[in-house]
Amino acid sequence: MRVFILGSGVIGTTTAWYLAQSGCEVTVVDRQPASALETSYGNAGQLSFGYTSPWAAPGVPGKAMKWLFAQHAPLSIRPTRDLRQLAWLTQMLRNCTAERYAVNKARMVRMSDYSRDCLNALRASTGLEFEGRQLGTTQLFRTQQQLDAAAQDIEVLAQYGVPYELLTPAQIAQFEPGLAGGGAQMAGALRLPEDQTGDCRLFTQRLAALAAQSGVQFRYGQQIEHLQHDGRTVTGVQIDGRLETADRYVLALGSYSADLLLSLGMHLPVYPLKGYSLTIPIVDAQRAPTSTVLDESYKIAITRFDERIRVGGMAEVAGFDLSLNPRRRATLEMVVNDLFPGGGDLARAEFWTGLRPATPDGTPVVGATPYSNLFLNTGHGTLGWTMACGSGRYLADLMQGRSPDIDTEGLDVFRYLSPRSARTQQEAA
Repeated sequence: MRVFILGSGVIGTTTAWYLAQSGCEVTVVDRQPASALETSYGNAGQLSFGYTSPWAAPGVPGKAMKWLFAQHAPLSIRPTRDLRQLAWLTQMLRNCTAERYAVNKARMVRMSDYSRDCLNALRASTGLEFEGRQLGTTQLFRTQQQLDAAAQDIEVLAQYGVPYELLTPAQIAQFEPGLAGGGAQMAGALRLPEDQTGDCRLFTQRLAALAAQSGVQFRYGQQIEHLQHDGRTVTGVQIDGRLETADRYVLALGSYSADLLLSLGMHLPVYPLKGYSLTIPIVDAQRAPTSTVLDESYKIAITRFDERIRVGGMAEVAGFDLSLNPRRRATLEMVVNDLFPGGGDLARAEFWTGLRPATPDGTPVVGATPYSNLFLNTGHGTLGWTMACGSGRYLADLMQGRSPDIDTEGLDVFRYLSPRSARTQQEAA
C-alpha cells in the first residue's frame, strides 16, 4: 500500500514510522527543509501522559473574562475577521460544562495513556535518544482553591489507573530541590511519576532518520497545494504544481489541515492556539529543574533538558499570526525567575512561537473521513508530542485493517459531522 503523509512534524513522522513498520510504502511531504521545524520545534518539552486536560473546562468562560485584564493571562483572545475563529470559540464554550469536560478528558487520557506505552516500546526497540528524562511532572498549585479543583482530574486518573501522588508544600522540594531557592509559596502539588520530558525536535528528526533507513521517503521544501477527488475518493494531491497519487493519504498538517479540506467540502474545527517558549542555557544546575514543573496559575511548564531549560505555555486565539509578542516573553521570564531564579542565563534565551492545532473539545481527530482513502491525524492541541506515538500506532492499525488496542469512540472526525455525513461514509465503506 502506497501512502502519502502530508506534514512531517511529530505527528506525521510518528505515523510514517508505524506505517513503514507495517510494510507500507510511505512518502512524507513537507514545505520546510527538515522535519519538526514548525509546531514541533520549540514546545514545552513535556510528555504529559498524566497531565492531560482540555482547555475547555468548567469555569474557563468566567476566568477568560478576568484574563482579558490580566498582565500574565494564560489564555487570551484576539478577534480576527476569520469566521472560523468565532465558530471555534462558540464550540469551545459549549464544551465548558462539567459533563462535556469529563467525556473529553476521558478520551484524552485514553489516548495519552496508550501513547506512553507506545513511546516506551519505541525507545526500547530503537534506543532513540532525545535528551529525555523519565522523572515525572510536578503540577504546582499556588492556592488551596486550585488544589481543591484538581479533585475531578484526579478521579479520571484513578479511573484509568494513572499513578499520582498529592504532595504537601514541604514534600515538593524532594522532587524539585531547585524550587527551594525561589521562595514561591505553594498550597501543594500533584505528582505524576510516569510523565517524561525531552526535546521534541530532536525526537522527531532522529525518528525521521530511522524511518528513512526503513524506506520512508521524506520530500522537504515542497508545497502541498490541493487535494483532488472524484466522488468520495481522493484521486491525488497537487504538490508544487504536479498531481501525484497514492493508495491512501494522511493529513497531518497541524493547524493548516482545515484549509486543505475545504475543497473537499469538509469543515474541520481545528484552529491554532498560539504558544510561546524560551530555551535558556543552564548556568547553575542546582537552581534548575530536575524534570518538569507545571505552574497551574499561569499554565506554564518549565522543563529540564541536558544543558538547557525550556519554559513554555500560554494560549492565544489569534489566527495564524506568528509574530513574537514581547509581553509573552515577559510572562515566561517572570515565572521562571519566580520558581528557579539563577538557574539559566535569560540574556541568551531563544524566544519562539508556534501554532498548536486545537479542537474545541481538546480531543484530537485521528481516523477515517467521509473519503474512503483519506485519513486525519491532527488537532492534538498542546499535547501533540504526548499523543504522537499512540496516534501514529492507532492510525496505522486502522489503515491496515487491524483492531486498535484502545477504544475508537469519539476519536475521529465524525463526532463533528452531521448524521447524514456519517451515513455517507458508511455507504462509501
